[in-house]
Formats: sequence, C-alpha cells, structure tokens
Amino acid sequence: MKDLESAPLNVLGKLLKTCCSDPITGFYRTGKCETGPMDFGTHTVCAEITQEFLDYTKSKGNDLATPNPNYGFLGLKPKDKWCLCANRWKEAFDAGVVTPVYLDATEIKTLDVASLDELSTLKPKLN
Repeated sequence: MKDLESAPLNVLGKLLKTCCSDPITGFYRTGKCETGPMDFGTHTVCAEITQEFLDYTKSKGNDLATPNPNYGFLGLKPKDKWCLCANRWKEAFDAGVVTPVYLDATEIKTLDVASLDELSTLKPKLN
C-alpha cells in the first residue's frame, strides 16, 4: 500500500479518486487514472466517454468501442468512464471534441498537457 506521501494527486491537488471499476480502467487496471514509468501513453484523464469521442479516436487509429477478448476488453460505449491518454484527450479537445472530465479522478500529471480551464469545460461529478 502506498503511503500518503507518494499517493497520487488529482488536478485539484487532492488525493486521486477512483475513476471506474466497471469496466475496470486505468493503465494498471486499478480503477484509478494513475501513471507510472511503464505508462508511455499517460492514461491520466478520467472522462465520460461520448460517441463523438469514440468516433474521433477510432478515426485516429484507436478503436475503443470494439471488444478485444484477447485483452479482456469488452469495448466502451457512451456514458462509460475511462482513463484516457492525456495527449489524445487534448488532441480531441483541440479538434472540438469535448469529452467531460472527472477532475477528482484525473491525475495531476495531466496538467503537463492540458490546463485546468480546458479540463473543466464540462464537469460531471463522480457518484
């Protein structure tokens, strides 16, 4: 178990909350959008998936909607919560595809890619 000193923080400077456990998300499949040395994609943005985002990311070569049973991935659908790559979220945002972000569950490292104002454009609340 991580001690408080090394616990990941969210973009608000507080302890990172769980994004989603059904489907289980996060690079490390902990349900949290935390990153580490093996996460080259920086999967730190906890977002509510929209059809527009699924279409956009598929057009860029990353099909998140189609199941991939080899990896236990059932595919995403609109309204699912998922840890997105910070760069892909920002790329979509810059293209006008705004996907709601759960700030409490978005890791602070995301601020290296997107501003808090950008991330706050649509603010859903975690249940």
